[in-house]
Amino acid sequence: MREIVYDNYYWQNDLIRLRAWREEDWEWDYYTNFDSVAGRLVDYMIELPPVISDSKKSSERIADFSSSNGRTFFAIETLEGVHVGRINILLDDDRNGTFGIGLKVAREYRGKGYGTSAVELLLKYAFMERRLNKYSISVLEGNEASIKMHKKLGCEQEGILKQNIYTNGRYYDEIYFGLTKDRYLESRLSK
Repeated sequence: MREIVYDNYYWQNDLIRLRAWREEDWEWDYYTNFDSVAGRLVDYMIELPPVISDSKKSSERIADFSSSNGRTFFAIETLEGVHVGRINILLDDDRNGTFGIGLKVAREYRGKGYGTSAVELLLKYAFMERRLNKYSISVLEGNEASIKMHKKLGCEQEGILKQNIYTNGRYYDEIYFGLTKDRYLESRLSK
């Protein structure tokens, strides 16, 4: 097989590259499912203990851009090919042009900008290629890394649903952020 030249590749930036999720990525999924703190912040709950067969089935279902409930899944890799995370775009409502993004970065790679870089690529794709108009996301109270990332991306806090999520023995606020295409374009021009 020939070497791939990524010089003009849309699906990368100066830090990461996105690729199709593969069936063999089940191991990444399985091992990252042991991070219960991250699982609570992402899924707003504690899952049952990880099962290898579940990770294999999940990876098989979403591999090669097979759609899963309107979501398209990507693996996040460094430019050196190290698998650091998973990201998906959820096309909520084509009619109204709204979408969401789901993100998970392995613990040892957090805080290095990989997640922010991956979300930036999907925002560019959604706004500039898919003609979508509004990115919406909810964040669990206390998920300071996600709050900081969304503010850095230009998202505005649009509301708080008080005591809306029950986990870890108490109710947490659910914080909503949004980014319109107009605001996205303004923030890109100011950089």
